[in-house]
Amino acid sequence: MNAGLEPFAGFLHVDRSGKPSLVLDLMEEFRQPVVDRPLLAWLNKGGRLRQENGLLDSASRENVASRILLRMNAVEPHRGKQHQIRSIIQMQARLAASAVRGSRDYRSFLFKW
Repeated sequence: MNAGLEPFAGFLHVDRSGKPSLVLDLMEEFRQPVVDRPLLAWLNKGGRLRQENGLLDSASRENVASRILLRMNAVEPHRGKQHQIRSIIQMQARLAASAVRGSRDYRSFLFKW
């Protein structure tokens, strides 16, 4: 919404009532480096996820959330400067809005491994 886009009108994900399809679309470009990478690294170093009634328990949810938030605040190079990933996501949303309007081409953000 901050970028001038309708969060429920997606391109990749099916439009469903109450489901922010465009948000899910934009998230795909950041899922692996922001979510998967830090969680898999933690699990490979001995981290544990526990469940209660088929859901992550409180400690596991806190561990997952803290690792993702830490990664969101990490700094990455983008457009010749250093930016927090959360800012890069916002820039990409604005770029998507420009692409939808036809004023610019959309280029996905590529993380360096």
